[in-house]
Amino acid sequence: MSELFKISLPDGSVREMPEGSTPADVAAAIGPGLAKAAIAAKVDGELRDICRPFEGDAELALVTNRDEDEALELARHDFAHVLAEAVQALWPGTQITFGPATDDGFYYDVMAPEGRDPFGMDDLPAIEEKMREIIKADKPLRREAWSRQDLIDKWNADGERFKAEWAAELPEGEELTVYWSGDDWMDMCRGPHLPSTGKLDPQAFKLMRVAGAYWRGDQANAQLTRIYGTGWLNKKQLNAHLHRLEEAGKRDHRKLGREMDLFHLQEEAHGSVFWHPKGYMIWRELEAYMRRKMDGGGYREIKTPQLMDIRQWEQSGHWGKYAENMFAVPDMVPDVAEDAGVAAPTVAKDADWMAIKPMNCPAHVLVFKQGITSYRDLPIRLGEMGCCHRNEPHGALHGLMRVRQFTQDDAHIFCTEGQVVEEVRKFCKLADEVYSDFGFKYHVKLALRPEKRFGSDADWDKAEQELRDAVAEAGMDNEEYGWEELPGEGAFYAPKLEWHLTDAIGRTWQVGTIQGDRVLPDRLDATYVGEDGGRHRPVMLHRAIFGSYERFIGILIEHFAGKVPLWLAPTQAVVAPIVSDIDDYAGEVLEKLKAAGIRAEADLRNEKINYKVREHSLKKVPHLLVVGKREQEDSTVAIRTLGEKDQQVLPLDEAIAMLTENATPPDLRPA
Repeated sequence: MSELFKISLPDGSVREMPEGSTPADVAAAIGPGLAKAAIAAKVDGELRDICRPFEGDAELALVTNRDEDEALELARHDFAHVLAEAVQALWPGTQITFGPATDDGFYYDVMAPEGRDPFGMDDLPAIEEKMREIIKADKPLRREAWSRQDLIDKWNADGERFKAEWAAELPEGEELTVYWSGDDWMDMCRGPHLPSTGKLDPQAFKLMRVAGAYWRGDQANAQLTRIYGTGWLNKKQLNAHLHRLEEAGKRDHRKLGREMDLFHLQEEAHGSVFWHPKGYMIWRELEAYMRRKMDGGGYREIKTPQLMDIRQWEQSGHWGKYAENMFAVPDMVPDVAEDAGVAAPTVAKDADWMAIKPMNCPAHVLVFKQGITSYRDLPIRLGEMGCCHRNEPHGALHGLMRVRQFTQDDAHIFCTEGQVVEEVRKFCKLADEVYSDFGFKYHVKLALRPEKRFGSDADWDKAEQELRDAVAEAGMDNEEYGWEELPGEGAFYAPKLEWHLTDAIGRTWQVGTIQGDRVLPDRLDATYVGEDGGRHRPVMLHRAIFGSYERFIGILIEHFAGKVPLWLAPTQAVVAPIVSDIDDYAGEVLEKLKAAGIRAEADLRNEKINYKVREHSLKKVPHLLVVGKREQEDSTVAIRTLGEKDQQVLPLDEAIAMLTENATPPDLRPA
């Protein structure tokens, strides 16, 4: 007689199921509607195939398409398998490697059969059609356990040398599983998967692009083709995603940066930005704004060196963690080249090594350590618009969003243990003011201790709780602010609060952060004199709001689709006469705008007004002040505002007053 397993359900009920039963059997016992809707199961919290038998008593939660996170991950994983099956069906001899789900879809790395060119964009329509055929066939997806050697033999027999190599490196004794699609195709996979290919919507995916990829990410290995796709639960979600991509393409800061003449990048300075006058004007306005906010928050601005001795970075711990991402240079000594008779740099055998700073924090500790600091001096808030360099891989560089040279709105707060919560609370308030000024909504998350870290568990317990308490005092530990804790995602030296901004098309960007650090003050021997006359370690709070100016400007450009708020606009108004006879009046309007502090230009070219309107709209100029004979006679201007159909005619003085008010930075406007 088979054993009965007790299966506990989320509603508190318990069902007894015979040995060999599956979550699908439980769904069927509850009702036909659930049996049809259930696509997977959480068994004791682990996501599993719905047809995988129970091993004993268990807690069960059935997964349907309403459980969107789990359902999407399963669907995308299945789309990847269907993609690989389709490619091999169309081109026998294709070798497959890996195919994971991604944040918005899936990909699979494959190698084309011998004698065939690598797969390209022209192949995608045929692959899509074959994928739909496989999905409509409703092929069951069946899990099967194999021995390691049997699986290696199978892959070798099929000519799948990449899969055979991977299977051979898996640990001895580990259970290896494969998934069959019907009875004629399989792939090595941990799972879980949907019950059958028919659970996928054949209209809910699209193959997007192909790219080169190396086996196991190593350039010394064979080159493969990576086929990318996007996958969703239904066609409506797919269409919404494609619309977001189209909108994101229109908002691409690299494209808008060229059109608006803000900046450029070129190979001579990989990962560094050449700022043009208009782009640097946005930077200057942001920097002035942030300086006012920091001055008002009691920060004192400093400037620290770009180069510091490697030993300083070793002592701080950064060299051991980030050496591969740091630029290091030897301390050079002059030598005279015999053939040229001129001084040439050479490296001495015993030369010291210097590193260009990837972050500002160790230098700020060195500033703090100058002189004797009393507990009465704390908190000390040191800020720096600090230029840093990180040796990011070439392939990871992306416009302003990921660069090698960047400037942070960085600051470090040195305080006593008892001041931590209040300082973090104040920072939460400051960050809220800044993001509100830009119209951003945001979520706050707490990144907790990683597996590899410095410092004691007691210090980590204290630091994490301080951040929780500060967020609670700021009233942000709730659903309104998307409060969430992220296990394992803290820095190696400190937990951190993160601010995730949501932009106009729903994307999120992690920008601001504050970290409660007890490690660096200890490693660099920072102390203050306490009330008891003894030496004590300060707590060091690392914090930034913009993060980096480069990335924040990129986010602003994309969020506003180039139509940044008037106070940030490089050119706030252009005066455009309809006919050249009005050039003198246009010049008069321009001088009055400039005298009022408006960044204005005049377009006196002999072009039709509609041409001027289109050109300045493309450059995202907020206001075009059109003047003709009537405006000259009446001392008025016709204002065309970017994005609005109708123009308004105002007396010149009234127009200037309106523009001046709207161009005032938000922190300088009357309450």
